[in-house]
Amino acid sequence: MRIATYNVEWFANLFDEHDQLRIDEGWSGRRDVTRSQQIAAVGHVFQAIDADAVMVIEAPDTGRKNNSVIALENFAAKFSLRGRKAVMGFSNDTQQEIALLYDPDILSATHDPQGPETGPEGATGAPRFDGILRIDLDIDATEDKVVFSKPPLELALKTTSGFEFRMIGAHLKSKAPHGARDDAHAMQISIANRRKQLAQAIWLRARIDAGVAAGTALMLLGDLNDGPGLDVFEDLFGRSSVEVVLGSEGQHPLYDPHAARALGQRLGAMPTTSRFWIRDEERFLQALLDYIMVCPSLRAKNPRWRIWHPLDDPSCWTDPALRDALVTASDHFPVTLDIDL
Repeated sequence: MRIATYNVEWFANLFDEHDQLRIDEGWSGRRDVTRSQQIAAVGHVFQAIDADAVMVIEAPDTGRKNNSVIALENFAAKFSLRGRKAVMGFSNDTQQEIALLYDPDILSATHDPQGPETGPEGATGAPRFDGILRIDLDIDATEDKVVFSKPPLELALKTTSGFEFRMIGAHLKSKAPHGARDDAHAMQISIANRRKQLAQAIWLRARIDAGVAAGTALMLLGDLNDGPGLDVFEDLFGRSSVEVVLGSEGQHPLYDPHAARALGQRLGAMPTTSRFWIRDEERFLQALLDYIMVCPSLRAKNPRWRIWHPLDDPSCWTDPALRDALVTASDHFPVTLDIDL
């Protein structure tokens, strides 16, 4: 079985108010890319990876006028994808949903949130992901209230052969210091936002611990927007969100070979899953942001990971149509996992 995670930059911009693809020459959310160009590129990439299930990060919006599930299924029909059925969890107000697009002939997938509902007072531990976590972020003996701007998607899945497992789709993001009065204030806001992101990672880790301890076969997929060597806050906080979610040997560790490689070295070439244009410096920055992390029981099922990087993966590089589509479609590249389920 092939499982993927793919962050499609501003996927929502490619659909109209009726959840139909806007195949025209208007600008997409991508720099210097029209909607028709991005739609064709995204479709080509989905066809190429040909996955049984894709965790779509930044999936189309769900709101008063739009429905992410309908939009994704319309997209799948347009490009005749095997993965033609969509499921999502709690919607958010960022226009960037988390959803799974999957092949219903291969497996079933159901939104199955865990943990207690909290209400406005919040709860400690591992409440439901659309709730509020009470946690002391700055060791001042006062609990802060943390929420997910993009609640993770928890799914119960079952293959046609009867194997049951769970997925958590996640998109963690530390907000930029909007509204800062000066550099010192910007740093203060940035540190507070990073604390919240680490709290969200702790929240995810608590859910992972509970699931794996109960014998659940579990994987976490998505964009954690953090990692070893990514920014100045790593030294300040000691651990990245990636390290928190992966866990330690004393917990129930998850595994992703790209994360393991990056964490095992501070110098030299590292795997990357994204490529961003830095306007002020007029250059591209590459980073490892996207992961498929598996529990020990799934690691025993012959998993094979691949980053579909147009410049680093030889098969992508030697296929000009796929190479160009990967660059045009998004500032992230798909990560796939082939596993014997």
